[in-house]
Amino acid sequence: MGQEKTKLWYFENFNLMKTLPMKELMRLDKSSKMKEVPKKQIIYFPEENSNSVFLIKKGKVKISRLSEDGREIIIAILGPGEIFGESAITDSDSKREEFAEATEDTLLCTIFSEIIHELMQKDSSFSLRITKIIGFRFKRIQSRFESLIFKPSDERVKCFIKDLANDEGRKTLEGEIEIKLNLTHEDIGKLTATSRQTVTTVFNELEKKKIISFDRSRILVKNINGF
Repeated sequence: MGQEKTKLWYFENFNLMKTLPMKELMRLDKSSKMKEVPKKQIIYFPEENSNSVFLIKKGKVKISRLSEDGREIIIAILGPGEIFGESAITDSDSKREEFAEATEDTLLCTIFSEIIHELMQKDSSFSLRITKIIGFRFKRIQSRFESLIFKPSDERVKCFIKDLANDEGRKTLEGEIEIKLNLTHEDIGKLTATSRQTVTTVFNELEKKKIISFDRSRILVKNINGF
């Protein structure tokens, strides 16, 4: 019973679901499944059937693809309150094109795509929110791949830090921007299709110019215009 209450509480507090009537929340509660995924476990592989979406209750999930030469390219790292596996909504007969992996101990809620489709047909505002999420995710992925194609490696790393500051940064009392970071330089290299050594070099150069300072848990952007 405790887990059922936790699921319902989660749906009530999940931004995407907040406007759904209680009847639909209860239906989601009964038809969905909570799953604990330990760190480094694969959630799904490419070519698996795309028939469900996932909501992250806690933890982090890495979405990545393999390049033609076998290198891992990280598309996104997602946290609590975010949705992934959205290809199941746009085309439930399709196959997954990417890997999804838990980067820390994670709690997921799995919902079959047919349930999401029914909710979208019944509730136009819910449908609009889903559409916006998918469109925004596609736009970010497209922007990232354009960056990988057209920008040199050091510029890709700088753009990544700047985007992170704008999207997830928090202003400090001193007017700097703090980014809480659970990414290694190797992770950032995979997100920007560069090497760990390149990431380290760029970080050190930016610190030397007093544009950023950093440690293992955060980046402090001191001069956002310095990028």
